[in-house]
Formats: sequence, C-alpha cells, structure tokens
Amino acid sequence: MSEALIKVEGLKKYFPVGGILFTKGWVKAVDNISFEIRKGETLGLVGESGCGKTTTGKLILRLLKPTAGKIYFDGEDVTKLRGKALKEFRRQANIVFQDPYSSLDPRMTVFNIIMEPVRIHKIHVDDPEEFVIKLLYEVGLNETHLYRYPHEFSGGQRQRIAIARTLALRPKFMVLDEPTSALDVSVQAQILNLLKDLQRKYELTYLFISHNLGVVKYMSDRIAVMYLGKLVELAPAKKLFESPLHPYTKALLSSIPIPDPELAKSKERIRVSGEPPSPINPPPGCRFHPRCPHTTERCRREEPVLKEVEKDHFVACWLYA
Repeated sequence: MSEALIKVEGLKKYFPVGGILFTKGWVKAVDNISFEIRKGETLGLVGESGCGKTTTGKLILRLLKPTAGKIYFDGEDVTKLRGKALKEFRRQANIVFQDPYSSLDPRMTVFNIIMEPVRIHKIHVDDPEEFVIKLLYEVGLNETHLYRYPHEFSGGQRQRIAIARTLALRPKFMVLDEPTSALDVSVQAQILNLLKDLQRKYELTYLFISHNLGVVKYMSDRIAVMYLGKLVELAPAKKLFESPLHPYTKALLSSIPIPDPELAKSKERIRVSGEPPSPINPPPGCRFHPRCPHTTERCRREEPVLKEVEKDHFVACWLYA
C-alpha cells in the first residue's frame, strides 16, 4: 500500500450566517471529517448538492481557510503555510474547475492562459511558445490553437486548455471538481481518458468530485460518500458498488439509471423520503436519521463515527456498531 500524499484530520469549515456585526448561526459545510489520499490514486467524492464536496476540495488546496483541523501534504501541515511556502504548495496542488468557460479569461489567448501560472511562479522556460505547444499536444490540441481565444473553442476543447494550464506547473496533486459535467457524453469520455492517461504518465494524484456515479466508478480507486458535511462511507470503488453498507450509499447507488428497460423494471429502487436537513441546524445524532428507514433511538441521540468494519471499508452507521 502506497503512503498518503494528502492526509486530512478533523477538518471543519463553518460559514457565518447573519449581518456584519452579529452572527445568527453557522453553516456547517464540512464538519469534522478525516481521510487520506494515497500517492498515485484517485479518490472519488460523491454526495448530494450542498453536502460539502467542493468546499472540501477548496480547503485542501487552501483556497478556503479551515475553521479547524489539519491538512497534510506529503507530511507537511499546509494549514500553517504562509507567503512563499504557501505559493510553492499551490504550485504542487492545483484544480480543474467545473465550467471551463468561466475559469478561462475571455480576453487572453491560449498561449497567455497557459503561460500565466508559469510567470506567476517564476518558472524559467527557454522557449515559451514551444513549451505551450508541447502542452497543447499533451491534451489533444495543437499549435493552430495557440493564439485563439476561449470563445472560439467547444466546451471539451476549453476543458483541455484548462487541464493544460494546470499541467504547466507539473503538480503532484489535482482536485477535479465536476470536470466533465458541462460536456456532452461523448466528449466526457475523451476528457476522462485524457485524465487517466496524464495520471499514468506523470504519476498524478486526484481528488475527483462528481455527481455522476458511473463516471466516479470509472475514474476512482476508492470512493468517499459525503452527506451534510460528514463522511458516511469510504471504500474501494468495486467494493462500494458491489456491497454498499450505509443506507444513504445504498439509496444513491439504486438511483443510477439503467439503459435496459427490462433490467430497470426488475431493479429494486430505494426511495429516500424528505429533503436533506439544513446545514445551519443539523439534526442531533446521525445526520441521516430523519430520512433513514433503519432509524433507532441511538441514531437520534448519538453520532456514529467512521470506522473500519471490513478490510479498507469504513462506514459511519450504528447498524455496524
């Protein structure tokens, strides 16, 4: 088993609610989660909208300041980094955003978009144009795209440019925040295969955030399931899909569409009633208990912790206490 590149311990992020002078409450976007991402692996992070997936990714990259907890990158606590040390960390850890059109400056050419982080980090390049062209070939583009603007490209091509910009710094770790959700299905497959090829070539480590469970299964070595700011299950991808343990995970997996109508009829659907509770005032005990079909009195009173119940399979549920 390879050692961890990213290690998160007791990570919290609370956002204040209310005016400038008086705080009426706190949105508990990420609430005391711990996990690790091993070198060279892809950890998938799934869950409903608003559960804290993107916030977790931004916290790891120090784009947001944690309320509490520790984040270790290659053994170093990045929550304590400042100035040049923080800048160097951000060269090694980067992000590909969901919408490439909004993450690319429409007034800059492809050449300037890719060279911008290189200039910011003062990385010496002998021939900038040749450097950018080589990166474009890496992501399936070529020199004819060098001096075009983002509006001249398709969605898939724009995402390739965003990936090339990230690769320009030769990072060790990348957060992929819904990198294919804005793309057509055929283009999604191309981008996913590109990301896999780049991971093998450069020994990259990924945190892959997505709502698309089929995509997460294809990309991930392990998958973490998040609900209302908490991790409720963490397991190897194959094991999670074949034998999920947490009731919420089972409901998520049962919602995956099946293209064969006959098979779809025979598949049992697990329906979860109600809406997720407010992160401002989460329920006591297990946060899933108001919607869970297996709720007990203990679930309402005590909060379960994420613990290993099978080899490399962790779950936070009193059914497995």
